[in-house]
Amino acid sequence: MPSRDATGPSTRSVHAGRVRDRESGHVATPIHLSSTFFSRNTRELIEYLEGRRSANFYSRYSNPTVEAAEEKIAELEGGERALCFGSGMAAISTLLLSQLRHGDGIVATRELYGGTFEFIERMLPRWGISVTFVDPGDLRGLEAAVGPMTRLIYTETPTNPRLTVVDLRAVAEIARRKQVPCAVDNTFASPINQRPIGFGFDFVLHSATKYLGGHCDLIGGVVVGPRDRMKEVWQHRKLLGGILDPHAAYLLERGMKTLALRMERHNENGLAIARHLAEHPRVRRVFYPGLPGHPGHEIAKRQMSGFGGVVSFEVDAGKEETTRAVEALELMYLAPSLGGVETLVSQPTNTSHYFVSPEERAAQGISDSLVRIALGIEDPADLIRDLDRALETVPSEERARR
Repeated sequence: MPSRDATGPSTRSVHAGRVRDRESGHVATPIHLSSTFFSRNTRELIEYLEGRRSANFYSRYSNPTVEAAEEKIAELEGGERALCFGSGMAAISTLLLSQLRHGDGIVATRELYGGTFEFIERMLPRWGISVTFVDPGDLRGLEAAVGPMTRLIYTETPTNPRLTVVDLRAVAEIARRKQVPCAVDNTFASPINQRPIGFGFDFVLHSATKYLGGHCDLIGGVVVGPRDRMKEVWQHRKLLGGILDPHAAYLLERGMKTLALRMERHNENGLAIARHLAEHPRVRRVFYPGLPGHPGHEIAKRQMSGFGGVVSFEVDAGKEETTRAVEALELMYLAPSLGGVETLVSQPTNTSHYFVSPEERAAQGISDSLVRIALGIEDPADLIRDLDRALETVPSEERARR
């Protein structure tokens, strides 16, 4: 296909990474279920193992269907190479283990997906890796935290679940001055709304389960980065065994063909619901970077082309009343995850951050009344009606006095 700079996001979503096989004439990407691949002779086999030949050898190493998905993601993110994994956490943990050794340090922003926070806080120190957390907006604190043994800066933006916006260019400049690679989880934005490599980031990660797959029918993860640095990530994936399976890779590659179209609707629904909730009498506060009152709105406008389909808000009530309101929703599913065509709703204290300590949740501003809506592509008027009806179960101040 033409250069990535000469094509639009929807064209890249459909055609990027796609090889037109004139012999077979297939339009849909084939599913290569073979676990192993033959070589014509021993010399070709050795050349592959030594990295001097591009081929397929064994599906724990590589697979044509997986590679088709990887090529599309790399093109969408503007990166040199992508590697797919069996889950988002497999991608995150493999990247971190590939970059960090005993005695090294990592500096991470505090507001992270709960599984990421758990892995960094609980697992890395077991292997002698020091961990420093800083607030997402504290750029001076971030730079001061990077020491001589720091080997990676890790962040995500917008953050899960409060949608704090991290200044990508500023963090990348700190990493460059300190000569430390930097990685960002781009799941909440998608490569349609945000492309961190263009701001100077080395690695970009996704839970491919979310927007990339887009249909709540696969589990997957991906790391995108420079070709030379991705060699170590590939070696770790090969040995840890975390490669994505071919059928899930097929679903992922197929799902990405509509990514740009889906993100348009996710963005529209996100903004419409955020604006409605911001005026709702039963809502205390709304977290959405597309609202002018959001602290990161101006940064988001600079680095994002859309604000995404996740909206979080605090119900003006306690935990029990919030839970009743969430359970009263009919159109929206009470479920974890995000990025599918169906709207999903959850309380982070009961899902993504359940295993994070109450003290740490408080430090991150995750209250018992916080609700996260992962908007699908339904009609916004229907979603608003569902929310309004559910929020009517929350007692008003007048009814509470009675």
